[in-house]
Amino acid sequence: MSMEGLRERKKRAMRQQLSDTAAQMFLERGYDAVRVADVAEACGVSEKTVFNYFPSKEALVLDRLEPTADALRTHLADPAIPPVAAMLKVLDDELQGISASLTTAEAVTRYRQFGDLIHETPSLRAYQSDVAERFADVAAEVLASRFGLEPGDPEPQVAAAALLGLWKIQFRALRTHLRPERPVQDAVDAAAGDVERAARLIEAGLATLPSRAKQVTKAG
Repeated sequence: MSMEGLRERKKRAMRQQLSDTAAQMFLERGYDAVRVADVAEACGVSEKTVFNYFPSKEALVLDRLEPTADALRTHLADPAIPPVAAMLKVLDDELQGISASLTTAEAVTRYRQFGDLIHETPSLRAYQSDVAERFADVAAEVLASRFGLEPGDPEPQVAAAALLGLWKIQFRALRTHLRPERPVQDAVDAAAGDVERAARLIEAGLATLPSRAKQVTKAG
């Protein structure tokens, strides 16, 4: 293994340790009762080191959301896949990744507690909304490029908002359906079913996006 590869692995391990430690401390003590300095001390590093990995305290909790932006760029840009189907692929990959980690009743309880923490903490809800807005901006840019429009045009803007609405529905649906006494796969299937029901409502409208883009191009 190269030295660069070793450094990157150590950085990933430290990032994971900081995030896991922060999440555990927040769940045990409450989000507002824990300082970034407390997380740093628990991990044996400086507060500056924490901020080298995470731009804010909120990011310590919600760092796992960021890879979704890369997935949006990859799947929504594929001209062979309709936008709704592409978004469902992004969400299904995310859902399967979450379900793979929920191997025990304790893990399910922890996940629900994590969702409660976000729901009950205004700054975390605000940060999650900001992340969703960034995702919508990414989606609008990709869709605009795909269909020959500008990111600020109405079509990619409303399409992106609708698609990211599915992401919010999945987050809420999984939190609703997951119970320690319920098989995880049943809960995952129920959450996916909720997302698919919502997707059907917007599929017909978004299917007209290419033709609208052509009309705008011709008009220009």
